[in-house]
Amino acid sequence: MEQIRLDWEPQRRILTVAELTASIKALLVNSFENIWVAGEISGSKLAASGHAYFTLKDAGAQIRCVCYKSAMRWVKFKPQDGIAVVVRGRIDLYEPRGEYQLIVETLEPQGFGQLQVAFDQLKQELEAEGLFAASRKRPLPAMPSRIGIVTSPTGAVIRDMLHVLERRFPGLHIRLYPAQVQGVGSVEAVVEGIEYFGKSGWAEVLIVGRGGGSLEDLWTFNEEAVARAIAACPVPVISAVGHETDFTIADFVADLRAPAPSAAAEIVVRTRADVLQQIAAAEARGQRALSYRLAQCTAKLERLSAHRAAGEMRRSLGRAAQRVDELDAALRDRLRERAARGRRLLQDLDRRLRQMDPRVRLGEARHRLQLLAAAAEQRMRLHLNEAAHRRHRLDAALVQLSPLAVLERGYAIVQKEGGVVVRQAAEVSADEELRIRLWKGEVHARVRERRD
Repeated sequence: MEQIRLDWEPQRRILTVAELTASIKALLVNSFENIWVAGEISGSKLAASGHAYFTLKDAGAQIRCVCYKSAMRWVKFKPQDGIAVVVRGRIDLYEPRGEYQLIVETLEPQGFGQLQVAFDQLKQELEAEGLFAASRKRPLPAMPSRIGIVTSPTGAVIRDMLHVLERRFPGLHIRLYPAQVQGVGSVEAVVEGIEYFGKSGWAEVLIVGRGGGSLEDLWTFNEEAVARAIAACPVPVISAVGHETDFTIADFVADLRAPAPSAAAEIVVRTRADVLQQIAAAEARGQRALSYRLAQCTAKLERLSAHRAAGEMRRSLGRAAQRVDELDAALRDRLRERAARGRRLLQDLDRRLRQMDPRVRLGEARHRLQLLAAAAEQRMRLHLNEAAHRRHRLDAALVQLSPLAVLERGYAIVQKEGGVVVRQAAEVSADEELRIRLWKGEVHARVRERRD
């Protein structure tokens, strides 16, 4: 009769680490989608790939976050430690480390708008680099004849500037680089316009600007690319963005800030009437200076006519005095030459006397003796060093041949009574006492059994 075997143990299901991680990931991804989390940024790092990594923490916990490049391009400010933010995203699990993290899709600062935070961050960065320093501001040309403008070709801004320039000084050469000043692609367009005038070298001064608007409308001129293009431009740049109360990063980097685009046109050139007035004033000053000079020459001519005889006498005396000075200088030169020859002869005699002085020869002999003594000492030192090397080699050979070196490797010397060295088992008998010498110390033993 067959026996029925009952197995009450439940059947085990063994999961791999990857299967368990995938199950946890599916649970997290499906349970935490499109969530909003508030906290403080810590350990922020912007990778070369454009991804941003940071930790979001509060008083009780923290969570790792990553904001990929595709989402970072819509974030106007850079994540920095200590900024309180609100993020929107989803929970994901990073399988290689078995860690869950928050994939950030939206990042907003708490208390301040992200545009204001971005503005303050870029302003601090560029100011630390010295781009706002007054020492790098260049003066505008006094009377530019070629003016470059980077702005929108449509709208009231370009019309106002052209009207002001034509009214103040007709006939100027003006070149417009049409650029989009708001929205997607505006940053690239403005940078291209600035670089165009910088590379062409045509313009003597450059105006970059647009009309007024909100902070979002003017944001193109708060971008780092525009600021660095203005700083690198070799042509003096006037920033004319918005109204007098509007400030942008471009205003701080430019060589001059105009409160409005029309004001920039007024600043860059003076009116024709001002120039003509300045020319007339210069002409009047020139006429006065010429009249004064003519009066001086006339008075001098009159003085020469009245005192011509006295002047001729003074000139004769001057020529005679000059001749005396020349003769005196020649005599002094000859006396100095003879004195120099006497000094040279005396020096030659002194040199010859020194060569014949026995003290000089004695000093030379003493110097040679010192050289020979030094050479002998050097050779003796070499012989001693060679002898020391030979002694060290012999010491090393003795150490290698010493039986103590063999004992140090773990061998032993077995001796019978009287110091006879035992080389084979047949030389000892049972109950005989033996002395075993080791590398350090010795051991006494008694033979219990002999095996040949």
